[in-house]
Amino acid sequence: MRIGYGVPVSGAWATPGNMARIAVRAEELGYSDIWTFQRLLMPVGHPMGPIYRSVQDPTVTLAYLAGVTSRIGLGVAVLNLPLYSPALLAKQLATLQTVSGGRLTAGLGLGWLKEEFAASGLSFERRGARSEEYLELLRKLWNDEVIDHESEFYRVPASHQDPKPVPGPPPILLGGMADVALRRAGRLADGWVSSSQEDLSGIKERIYVVKEAAREAGRDPGSLRIVCRGVTTPGPAGRPGRRPLTGSYDEIRQDVAELAASGVTEVFHDLNFVGEFGAPDVDPADAMRRAEEALEALAP
Repeated sequence: MRIGYGVPVSGAWATPGNMARIAVRAEELGYSDIWTFQRLLMPVGHPMGPIYRSVQDPTVTLAYLAGVTSRIGLGVAVLNLPLYSPALLAKQLATLQTVSGGRLTAGLGLGWLKEEFAASGLSFERRGARSEEYLELLRKLWNDEVIDHESEFYRVPASHQDPKPVPGPPPILLGGMADVALRRAGRLADGWVSSSQEDLSGIKERIYVVKEAAREAGRDPGSLRIVCRGVTTPGPAGRPGRRPLTGSYDEIRQDVAELAASGVTEVFHDLNFVGEFGAPDVDPADAMRRAEEALEALAP
């Protein structure tokens, strides 16, 4: 089981200094990866909650943290594919993979917030079909000497895109909760990453769908990475109705062991999705004190 940690990207605690402190200490403690997430904007009056009100860009954050660390993996879960042209995203991720020394994991998704599509001048329709062509083109851009692509959604005239990512393309994880998204991850990606809304008590059933789709596609299901975004809330032990990854550090560690037994290969503890950490009006010093305590207590 690989154990990672979400760096501060949401709310008042998400300052460059705090990002670097968490990243450097996570590397010292032996965490496998640090993680970010994306939110392009928050519509006025939207009920998604205050943790989405103020979110730093995930790829710029990882590029910054690549420069203050040397070994720890750098993950984003997830970038919403339709918000980028394939050529632009391929270039950005190839460069990040190279400057980090091959430490990137690219978690990708379809997007779900219609206002982000509107602000980007994009259609919300047929996102799934569009994503499958997108993945094909992304891999061409990373691997082919000449890219000449024309299909239903995207066109790239005969072109070079260099330099290629070094030491090679980053692994791709796909997000999503619907069966069609889970099956797409099993067919096309290097693994699946769960969302912040995932009911972890039922994650075993979702993993089965991912792996069964891989088997049907002639792929080795055992080679897939199954990454759990662990919305982690430290607190008192023994709460009635406690959900996974909440409570005492002993309870949280036991939950991680149970996730491993269910087929999860990686968990990253993410405090950004907890209001007392990721909201824009929290006390940054108090959030950091508590986050660093959790970072130490939950170290692999």
